[in-house]
Amino acid sequence: MFKGILPGAVAAAMLAGSAAAAPAPSPVFSWIITPDEDSCHTDIELIGKSLGDPAIISLVSDGEHVLLRFSKDEMPKRAFLAIDINKRPYSNLLTRMENPKVADMTLSDETLAALRKGGTLLIAWLADQPMTASLAGSDQGLNDLRVCGAQVATQYRANITAKQEAQSRTDAETRAKQLADEQLAAVRAQKEAAEAEAAKVTEETRHQQVQDEALRQQTADVERQRQAEEQRQEYLRRYYPPQPAYPTQPGYYRPYPNEQ
Repeated sequence: MFKGILPGAVAAAMLAGSAAAAPAPSPVFSWIITPDEDSCHTDIELIGKSLGDPAIISLVSDGEHVLLRFSKDEMPKRAFLAIDINKRPYSNLLTRMENPKVADMTLSDETLAALRKGGTLLIAWLADQPMTASLAGSDQGLNDLRVCGAQVATQYRANITAKQEAQSRTDAETRAKQLADEQLAAVRAQKEAAEAEAAKVTEETRHQQVQDEALRQQTADVERQRQAEEQRQEYLRRYYPPQPAYPTQPGYYRPYPNEQ
């Protein structure tokens, strides 16, 4: 009986031992994805061996690219630095931003593929000591990050396009109104100039007419005076003809009575 029972008992014992010895499944961390204006980001906390202040980095994506963004007091304008993923270095281009304490590292496809596999991230140059973080759940986390980034970036570009189109319409309306105002001002100026010219011509014509009338009156007065003088002379010739002149006898002198 023991021989018959023994194989089953041994098998049960072996199965129980195997179940007890099997490692517990690794915990899967849920990455918190935060939408920004034109992209999405998730924060990763790195710690050092001394368990001092942790360092925070962010993975940022617009759906097309994934950047590693971090802050550091002193950074070169550009650098080609390595980060370790599962003890293997992956070098990428680092670019300092407008804020001199913030930089972005554009992650290559090879680096992203390594991040998706999970494991441990180590950055040796981020602080005074190497800083590490677990990449558990990175595969789903990176997928979510890119999906969120693509959707936010699409909305952002659509909003930018709508604003640009609205601004273009506003600019076009402003230019059209300005052109209409300029044309109206030009028409008004032409009208005012024409009216001023017409008024000038009218005034000059009136002034010329006044001068002509004055000259006509003067000519008429001279003619009337001439005619009057001719009539007077005719009257004198008719009623007061000229008397013949008698010559004085030479040597003849008749004194007045009081001279005798």
